[in-house]
Amino acid sequence: MIHSLFLINCSGDIFLEKHWKSVVSQSVCDYFFEAQEKAADVENVPPVISTPHHYLISIYRDKLFFVSVIQTEVPPLFVIEFLHRVADTFQDYFGECSEAAIKDNVVIVYELLEEMLDNGFPLATESNILKELIKPPTILRSVVNSITGSSNVGDTLPTGQLSNIPWRRAGVKYTNNEAYFDVVEEIDAIIDKSGSTVFAEIQGVIDACIKLSGMPDLSLSFMNPRLLDDVSFHPCIRFKRWESERVLSFIPPDGNFRLISYRVSSQNLVAIPVYVKHSISFKENSSCGRFDVTIGPKQNMGKTIEGVTVTVHMPKVVLNMNLTPTQGSYTFDPVTKVLTWDVGKITPQKLPSLKGLVNLQSGAPKPEENPSLNIQFKIQQLAISDTSGAPLSSLAAVDLCHSRFCREAEEHASLFSSLVSYPSLHREGR
Repeated sequence: MIHSLFLINCSGDIFLEKHWKSVVSQSVCDYFFEAQEKAADVENVPPVISTPHHYLISIYRDKLFFVSVIQTEVPPLFVIEFLHRVADTFQDYFGECSEAAIKDNVVIVYELLEEMLDNGFPLATESNILKELIKPPTILRSVVNSITGSSNVGDTLPTGQLSNIPWRRAGVKYTNNEAYFDVVEEIDAIIDKSGSTVFAEIQGVIDACIKLSGMPDLSLSFMNPRLLDDVSFHPCIRFKRWESERVLSFIPPDGNFRLISYRVSSQNLVAIPVYVKHSISFKENSSCGRFDVTIGPKQNMGKTIEGVTVTVHMPKVVLNMNLTPTQGSYTFDPVTKVLTWDVGKITPQKLPSLKGLVNLQSGAPKPEENPSLNIQFKIQQLAISDTSGAPLSSLAAVDLCHSRFCREAEEHASLFSSLVSYPSLHREGR
Protein backbone atom coordinates (compact mmCIF):
# COMPACT_ATOMS: atom_id res chain seq x y z
CA MET A 1 0.00 0.00 0.00
CA ILE A 2 2.31 2.80 1.26
CA HIS A 3 5.70 2.63 -0.39
CA SER A 4 7.36 5.68 1.14
CA LEU A 5 6.75 8.49 3.60
CA PHE A 6 8.32 11.95 3.41
CA LEU A 7 8.19 14.57 6.17
CA ILE A 8 8.43 18.11 4.82
CA ASN A 9 8.58 21.38 6.74
CA CYS A 10 7.02 24.69 5.69
CA SER A 11 10.28 25.74 4.01
CA GLY A 12 10.03 22.81 1.60
CA ASP A 13 12.89 20.81 3.14
CA ILE A 14 12.53 17.02 3.30
CA PHE A 15 14.02 16.29 6.71
CA LEU A 16 12.96 12.64 7.07
CA GLU A 17 12.02 9.83 4.71
CA LYS A 18 11.11 6.20 5.24
CA HIS A 19 10.78 3.46 2.59
CA TRP A 20 9.05 0.12 3.15
CA LYS A 21 9.52 -1.40 -0.28
CA SER A 22 11.73 -0.08 -3.06
CA VAL A 23 13.36 3.29 -2.54
CA VAL A 24 11.41 6.13 -4.14
CA SER A 25 13.45 9.15 -5.21
CA GLN A 26 12.82 12.48 -3.50
CA SER A 27 12.14 13.93 -6.95
CA VAL A 28 8.60 12.53 -6.69
CA CYS A 29 7.90 15.32 -4.20
CA ASP A 30 8.35 17.89 -6.99
CA TYR A 31 4.71 17.29 -7.93
CA PHE A 32 3.76 18.10 -4.35
CA PHE A 33 5.85 21.29 -4.34
CA GLU A 34 4.16 22.41 -7.58
CA ALA A 35 0.73 21.94 -6.01
CA GLN A 36 1.90 23.76 -2.90
CA GLU A 37 2.99 26.79 -4.95
CA LYS A 38 -0.40 26.95 -6.66
CA ALA A 39 -2.32 26.75 -3.37
CA ALA A 40 -3.31 30.01 -1.71
CA ASP A 41 -2.60 28.57 1.74
CA VAL A 42 -0.70 25.57 3.10
CA GLU A 43 -3.96 24.04 4.28
CA ASN A 44 -5.39 24.24 0.75
CA VAL A 45 -2.84 21.89 -0.81
CA PRO A 46 -4.76 19.02 -2.48
CA PRO A 47 -4.62 15.95 -0.20
CA VAL A 48 -4.42 13.61 -3.21
CA ILE A 49 -2.07 14.35 -6.11
CA SER A 50 -1.85 12.07 -9.14
CA THR A 51 1.51 11.67 -10.89
CA PRO A 52 2.44 9.52 -13.92
CA HIS A 53 3.57 6.60 -11.75
CA HIS A 54 2.46 7.37 -8.18
CA TYR A 55 -0.24 8.90 -6.02
CA LEU A 56 0.81 11.40 -3.36
CA ILE A 57 -1.54 11.48 -0.35
CA SER A 58 -0.69 14.05 2.32
CA ILE A 59 -1.88 15.79 5.47
CA TYR A 60 -0.77 19.02 7.17
CA ARG A 61 -0.22 18.80 10.92
CA ASP A 62 1.67 21.10 13.28
CA LYS A 63 3.39 23.01 10.44
CA LEU A 64 4.57 19.75 8.87
CA PHE A 65 3.51 17.88 5.73
CA PHE A 66 3.24 14.09 5.93
CA VAL A 67 3.46 12.95 2.29
CA SER A 68 2.91 9.27 1.50
CA VAL A 69 3.74 7.69 -1.86
CA ILE A 70 1.29 5.11 -3.25
CA GLN A 71 1.73 3.08 -6.44
CA THR A 72 -1.71 1.43 -6.60
CA GLU A 73 -5.20 2.79 -6.04
CA VAL A 74 -6.31 2.69 -2.40
CA PRO A 75 -9.08 4.50 -0.47
CA PRO A 76 -7.51 7.94 0.18
CA LEU A 77 -9.32 8.37 3.51
CA PHE A 78 -7.72 5.16 4.75
CA VAL A 79 -4.24 6.54 4.09
CA ILE A 80 -5.15 9.97 5.49
CA GLU A 81 -6.42 8.39 8.70
CA PHE A 82 -3.19 6.41 9.03
CA LEU A 83 -1.08 9.55 8.55
CA HIS A 84 -3.06 11.27 11.29
CA ARG A 85 -2.43 8.24 13.50
CA VAL A 86 1.31 8.61 12.85
CA ALA A 87 1.18 12.28 13.86
CA ASP A 88 -0.86 11.42 16.97
CA THR A 89 1.70 8.78 17.93
CA PHE A 90 4.55 11.28 17.65
CA GLN A 91 2.53 13.70 19.79
CA ASP A 92 1.95 11.00 22.40
CA TYR A 93 5.59 9.90 22.50
CA PHE A 94 7.42 13.23 22.31
CA GLY A 95 4.88 15.67 23.72
CA GLU A 96 4.76 17.56 20.42
CA CYS A 97 4.80 16.71 16.74
CA SER A 98 7.41 19.20 15.56
CA GLU A 99 10.48 19.06 13.37
CA ALA A 100 12.78 19.57 16.36
CA ALA A 101 11.14 16.78 18.39
CA ILE A 102 11.30 14.35 15.47
CA LYS A 103 14.97 15.12 14.78
CA ASP A 104 15.86 14.73 18.46
CA ASN A 105 14.22 11.29 18.54
CA VAL A 106 14.93 10.15 15.00
CA VAL A 107 15.88 6.59 16.06
CA ILE A 108 12.60 6.09 17.92
CA VAL A 109 10.73 7.61 14.96
CA TYR A 110 12.16 5.00 12.59
CA GLU A 111 11.44 2.22 15.09
CA LEU A 112 7.82 3.38 15.40
CA LEU A 113 7.33 3.58 11.64
CA GLU A 114 8.80 0.10 11.26
CA GLU A 115 6.26 -1.29 13.73
CA MET A 116 3.27 0.69 12.48
CA LEU A 117 3.65 -0.55 8.90
CA ASP A 118 4.57 -4.06 7.76
CA ASN A 119 5.65 -4.08 4.11
CA GLY A 120 3.58 -0.94 3.62
CA PHE A 121 0.40 -2.17 5.35
CA PRO A 122 -0.78 -0.95 8.79
CA LEU A 123 0.05 -3.40 11.57
CA ALA A 124 0.30 -1.86 15.05
CA THR A 125 -1.26 1.57 15.41
CA GLU A 126 -2.59 1.44 18.98
CA SER A 127 -0.61 3.50 21.46
CA ASN A 128 -0.82 0.81 24.16
CA ILE A 129 0.71 -1.81 21.89
CA LEU A 130 3.40 0.52 20.56
CA LYS A 131 4.49 1.54 24.06
CA GLU A 132 5.11 -2.10 24.90
CA LEU A 133 7.08 -2.58 21.69
CA ILE A 134 8.95 0.75 21.77
CA LYS A 135 9.46 2.36 25.17
CA PRO A 136 8.75 6.12 25.24
CA PRO A 137 11.88 8.26 25.60
CA THR A 138 12.85 9.51 29.05
CA ILE A 139 16.01 11.16 30.34
CA LEU A 140 16.79 8.21 32.62
CA ARG A 141 16.21 5.67 29.85
CA SER A 142 18.42 7.66 27.47
CA VAL A 143 21.26 7.71 30.02
CA VAL A 144 20.92 3.99 30.71
CA ASN A 145 20.81 3.15 26.99
CA SER A 146 23.94 5.23 26.32
CA ILE A 147 25.82 3.38 29.08
CA THR A 148 24.57 -0.16 28.47
CA GLY A 149 24.17 0.08 24.71
CA SER A 150 20.57 -1.16 24.89
CA SER A 151 17.64 0.28 22.92
CA ASN A 152 14.03 1.27 23.53
CA VAL A 153 12.73 -1.85 21.78
CA GLY A 154 10.85 -4.20 24.10
CA ASP A 155 12.12 -7.73 24.74
CA THR A 156 8.74 -9.48 24.59
CA LEU A 157 5.76 -9.41 22.25
CA PRO A 158 2.83 -7.37 23.63
CA THR A 159 0.25 -9.61 25.23
CA GLY A 160 -2.71 -7.95 23.54
CA GLN A 161 -1.40 -7.70 19.99
CA LEU A 162 -2.66 -11.13 18.92
CA SER A 163 -5.88 -11.09 20.98
CA ASN A 164 -9.36 -10.00 19.90
CA ILE A 165 -8.85 -6.84 22.01
CA PRO A 166 -5.54 -5.55 20.58
CA TRP A 167 -6.03 -2.05 21.98
CA ARG A 168 -5.68 -3.13 25.64
CA ARG A 169 -2.70 -4.87 27.18
CA ALA A 170 -3.25 -7.70 29.64
CA GLY A 171 -2.35 -7.68 33.32
CA VAL A 172 -3.09 -4.01 34.00
CA LYS A 173 -3.15 -3.20 37.73
CA TYR A 174 -3.80 0.06 39.58
CA THR A 175 -4.05 0.82 43.28
CA ASN A 176 -6.86 3.30 42.58
CA ASN A 177 -9.28 2.78 39.71
CA GLU A 178 -10.03 6.03 37.89
CA ALA A 179 -11.70 7.10 34.66
CA TYR A 180 -11.87 10.66 33.33
CA PHE A 181 -13.74 11.96 30.28
CA ASP A 182 -13.10 15.37 28.72
CA VAL A 183 -15.77 16.76 26.41
CA VAL A 184 -14.12 19.19 23.97
CA GLU A 185 -16.49 21.12 21.73
CA GLU A 186 -15.94 23.74 19.04
CA ILE A 187 -18.69 25.84 17.51
CA ASP A 188 -18.41 27.27 14.02
CA ALA A 189 -20.94 30.06 13.51
CA ILE A 190 -21.79 32.88 11.10
CA ILE A 191 -23.67 35.90 12.46
CA ASP A 192 -25.13 38.67 10.31
CA LYS A 193 -24.95 42.40 11.00
CA SER A 194 -28.21 42.35 12.99
CA GLY A 195 -26.87 39.73 15.40
CA SER A 196 -28.96 36.84 14.07
CA THR A 197 -27.28 33.46 13.69
CA VAL A 198 -27.07 32.47 10.02
CA PHE A 199 -25.25 29.19 10.61
CA ALA A 200 -24.00 27.34 13.67
CA GLU A 201 -22.51 23.88 14.01
CA ILE A 202 -20.83 22.06 16.89
CA GLN A 203 -17.83 19.78 16.41
CA GLY A 204 -17.08 17.73 19.50
CA VAL A 205 -14.86 14.95 20.79
CA ILE A 206 -14.74 12.91 23.98
CA ASP A 207 -11.21 12.23 25.20
CA ALA A 208 -10.73 9.63 27.90
CA CYS A 209 -8.04 8.85 30.46
CA ILE A 210 -8.62 5.34 31.80
CA LYS A 211 -6.68 3.89 34.72
CA LEU A 212 -8.59 0.70 35.53
CA SER A 213 -7.33 -2.71 36.58
CA GLY A 214 -8.07 -5.93 34.75
CA MET A 215 -10.45 -5.97 31.79
CA PRO A 216 -13.18 -3.39 32.60
CA ASP A 217 -16.38 -3.12 30.59
CA LEU A 218 -17.85 0.41 30.45
CA SER A 219 -21.09 1.87 29.13
CA LEU A 220 -21.71 5.56 28.43
CA SER A 221 -25.09 7.05 27.59
CA PHE A 222 -26.21 10.50 26.41
CA MET A 223 -29.23 12.61 27.29
CA ASN A 224 -30.25 12.84 23.64
CA PRO A 225 -27.95 10.77 21.40
CA ARG A 226 -30.13 11.40 18.32
CA LEU A 227 -28.62 14.88 18.07
CA LEU A 228 -25.19 13.46 17.26
CA ASP A 229 -24.30 13.20 13.57
CA ASP A 230 -21.25 11.86 11.75
CA VAL A 231 -20.07 9.97 14.81
CA SER A 232 -16.58 8.48 14.54
CA PHE A 233 -15.71 5.72 17.02
CA HIS A 234 -12.60 4.25 18.56
CA PRO A 235 -12.30 0.57 17.54
CA CYS A 236 -13.15 -0.47 21.12
CA ILE A 237 -16.78 0.69 20.71
CA ARG A 238 -19.38 -2.06 20.15
CA PHE A 239 -21.05 -0.65 17.08
CA LYS A 240 -24.08 -2.97 17.12
CA ARG A 241 -25.15 -1.79 20.56
CA TRP A 242 -24.77 1.82 19.51
CA GLU A 243 -26.96 1.15 16.47
CA SER A 244 -29.68 -0.51 18.53
CA GLU A 245 -29.60 1.37 21.88
CA ARG A 246 -27.48 4.49 21.25
CA VAL A 247 -25.24 3.47 24.15
CA LEU A 248 -21.44 3.47 24.04
CA SER A 249 -20.34 0.05 25.28
CA PHE A 250 -16.62 -0.72 25.24
CA ILE A 251 -13.58 -2.30 26.85
CA PRO A 252 -11.29 0.75 26.98
CA PRO A 253 -7.60 0.99 26.20
CA ASP A 254 -5.29 1.78 29.07
CA GLY A 255 -4.32 5.43 29.33
CA ASN A 256 -5.28 8.36 27.10
CA PHE A 257 -7.30 7.93 23.92
CA ARG A 258 -10.08 9.57 21.90
CA LEU A 259 -13.35 7.72 22.42
CA ILE A 260 -15.56 9.38 19.80
CA SER A 261 -15.88 12.49 17.68
CA TYR A 262 -19.24 13.89 16.64
CA ARG A 263 -21.13 16.78 15.10
CA VAL A 264 -24.28 18.60 16.20
CA SER A 265 -25.87 20.05 13.05
CA SER A 266 -27.18 23.57 12.56
CA GLN A 267 -30.78 22.29 12.59
CA ASN A 268 -30.58 22.28 16.38
CA LEU A 269 -30.65 25.53 18.34
CA VAL A 270 -27.12 26.62 19.29
CA ALA A 271 -26.63 29.50 21.71
CA ILE A 272 -23.68 31.77 20.82
CA PRO A 273 -22.09 32.89 24.12
CA VAL A 274 -20.66 36.22 22.88
CA TYR A 275 -21.93 39.27 21.04
CA VAL A 276 -20.14 41.95 19.02
CA LYS A 277 -21.07 45.58 18.42
CA HIS A 278 -19.12 47.14 15.60
CA SER A 279 -18.99 50.17 13.37
CA ILE A 280 -16.48 50.22 10.51
CA SER A 281 -16.98 53.10 8.09
CA PHE A 282 -15.07 54.66 5.19
CA LYS A 283 -15.90 58.11 3.82
CA GLU A 284 -16.06 58.88 0.11
CA ASN A 285 -13.05 60.86 -1.22
CA SER A 286 -11.33 60.65 2.16
CA SER A 287 -8.05 59.11 3.25
CA CYS A 288 -9.31 57.95 6.63
CA GLY A 289 -12.05 55.87 8.21
CA ARG A 290 -13.47 54.97 11.61
CA PHE A 291 -13.08 51.66 13.44
CA ASP A 292 -15.10 50.79 16.57
CA VAL A 293 -15.55 47.25 17.91
CA THR A 294 -16.91 46.14 21.30
CA ILE A 295 -17.21 42.53 22.43
CA GLY A 296 -19.12 41.17 25.41
CA PRO A 297 -20.46 37.95 26.96
CA LYS A 298 -23.99 36.62 26.83
CA GLN A 299 -25.49 34.30 29.45
CA ASN A 300 -22.74 31.71 30.12
CA MET A 301 -23.93 30.01 33.31
CA GLY A 302 -21.40 32.00 35.32
CA LYS A 303 -18.45 30.82 33.20
CA THR A 304 -15.65 33.16 32.16
CA ILE A 305 -14.75 33.66 28.51
CA GLU A 306 -10.98 33.36 28.09
CA GLY A 307 -8.38 33.55 25.35
CA VAL A 308 -10.41 35.97 23.22
CA THR A 309 -8.76 36.97 19.94
CA VAL A 310 -10.35 39.11 17.22
CA THR A 311 -8.95 38.92 13.68
CA VAL A 312 -9.99 41.35 10.94
CA HIS A 313 -8.85 41.18 7.29
CA MET A 314 -8.87 44.84 6.28
CA PRO A 315 -9.24 46.07 2.66
CA LYS A 316 -6.10 46.38 0.52
CA VAL A 317 -6.35 50.19 0.44
CA VAL A 318 -5.66 50.39 4.19
CA LEU A 319 -2.16 51.69 4.93
CA ASN A 320 -2.15 51.77 8.71
CA MET A 321 -4.41 51.84 11.74
CA ASN A 322 -4.18 54.07 14.81
CA LEU A 323 -6.34 52.38 17.44
CA THR A 324 -6.76 52.47 21.21
CA PRO A 325 -7.78 49.28 23.06
CA THR A 326 -9.43 49.43 26.48
CA GLN A 327 -8.11 45.93 27.13
CA GLY A 328 -5.38 43.77 25.65
CA SER A 329 -3.15 44.73 22.73
CA TYR A 330 -3.42 44.80 18.94
CA THR A 331 -1.12 44.43 15.95
CA PHE A 332 -1.64 45.36 12.30
CA ASP A 333 0.39 43.82 9.49
CA PRO A 334 0.63 46.36 6.64
CA VAL A 335 1.63 43.60 4.20
CA THR A 336 -1.17 41.09 4.81
CA LYS A 337 -3.62 43.79 6.02
CA VAL A 338 -4.58 41.63 9.00
CA LEU A 339 -5.56 43.23 12.30
CA THR A 340 -5.18 41.00 15.37
CA TRP A 341 -6.61 42.07 18.72
CA ASP A 342 -5.55 39.92 21.66
CA VAL A 343 -8.26 40.63 24.22
CA GLY A 344 -7.64 37.92 26.82
CA LYS A 345 -10.35 37.40 29.45
CA ILE A 346 -13.75 39.11 29.28
CA THR A 347 -15.62 40.21 32.40
CA PRO A 348 -19.21 41.57 32.32
CA GLN A 349 -18.20 44.52 34.51
CA LYS A 350 -15.91 46.00 31.84
CA LEU A 351 -16.50 45.30 28.16
CA PRO A 352 -13.35 45.53 26.00
CA SER A 353 -13.42 47.82 22.98
CA LEU A 354 -11.06 48.86 20.20
CA LYS A 355 -11.53 52.30 18.64
CA GLY A 356 -9.57 54.60 16.36
CA LEU A 357 -8.77 55.82 12.85
CA VAL A 358 -8.00 53.89 9.68
CA ASN A 359 -5.52 55.45 7.22
CA LEU A 360 -6.24 54.76 3.54
CA GLN A 361 -4.20 55.21 0.36
CA SER A 362 -4.51 58.74 -1.00
CA GLY A 363 -6.87 58.92 -3.97
CA ALA A 364 -7.95 55.30 -3.61
CA PRO A 365 -11.67 54.55 -4.09
CA LYS A 366 -13.81 53.73 -1.08
CA PRO A 367 -13.84 49.98 -0.27
CA GLU A 368 -16.99 48.37 -1.62
CA GLU A 369 -17.48 46.09 1.38
CA ASN A 370 -16.65 46.29 5.04
CA PRO A 371 -14.41 43.56 6.46
CA SER A 372 -15.60 40.53 8.41
CA LEU A 373 -14.62 39.84 12.00
CA ASN A 374 -13.38 36.45 13.15
CA ILE A 375 -13.47 35.75 16.88
CA GLN A 376 -11.75 32.94 18.76
CA PHE A 377 -12.28 32.17 22.43
CA LYS A 378 -12.73 29.34 24.93
CA ILE A 379 -14.87 28.64 27.98
CA GLN A 380 -13.71 26.21 30.65
CA GLN A 381 -16.10 23.73 32.29
CA LEU A 382 -18.96 24.28 29.84
CA ALA A 383 -20.27 22.15 26.99
CA ILE A 384 -22.26 24.26 24.55
CA SER A 385 -24.36 21.22 23.59
CA ASP A 386 -25.81 21.27 27.14
CA THR A 387 -28.60 23.39 25.68
CA SER A 388 -29.40 20.61 23.21
CA GLY A 389 -29.18 17.72 25.64
CA ALA A 390 -26.23 15.99 23.99
CA PRO A 391 -23.72 15.52 26.85
CA LEU A 392 -23.13 12.42 28.90
CA SER A 393 -25.85 11.39 31.31
CA SER A 394 -24.49 8.24 32.97
CA LEU A 395 -21.54 5.89 33.15
CA ALA A 396 -21.76 2.23 34.17
CA ALA A 397 -18.79 -0.01 34.91
CA VAL A 398 -18.63 -3.77 35.35
CA ASP A 399 -15.91 -6.39 35.82
CA LEU A 400 -13.78 -4.18 38.07
CA CYS A 401 -11.58 -5.34 40.89
CA HIS A 402 -12.72 -2.54 43.23
CA SER A 403 -16.41 -1.79 43.73
CA ARG A 404 -15.55 1.71 44.97
CA PHE A 405 -15.13 2.93 41.42
CA CYS A 406 -18.64 1.84 40.50
CA ARG A 407 -20.04 4.24 43.08
CA GLU A 408 -17.86 7.08 41.79
CA ALA A 409 -18.51 6.44 38.12
CA GLU A 410 -21.69 8.49 37.80
CA GLU A 411 -20.00 11.31 39.67
CA HIS A 412 -17.27 11.51 37.04
CA ALA A 413 -19.86 11.36 34.28
CA SER A 414 -21.89 14.29 35.56
CA LEU A 415 -18.95 16.40 36.72
CA PHE A 416 -16.61 15.65 33.85
CA SER A 417 -14.00 18.21 32.87
CA SER A 418 -14.91 20.01 29.67
CA LEU A 419 -13.43 22.66 27.44
CA VAL A 420 -15.25 24.55 24.75
CA SER A 421 -13.47 26.52 22.05
CA TYR A 422 -15.08 28.44 19.23
CA PRO A 423 -12.57 28.76 16.42
CA SER A 424 -14.53 30.55 13.69
CA LEU A 425 -17.18 32.88 15.02
CA HIS A 426 -17.60 35.06 11.94
CA ARG A 427 -19.52 38.31 12.00
CA GLU A 428 -20.33 40.20 8.85
CA GLY A 429 -19.64 43.92 8.99
CA ARG A 430 -21.64 46.24 6.79
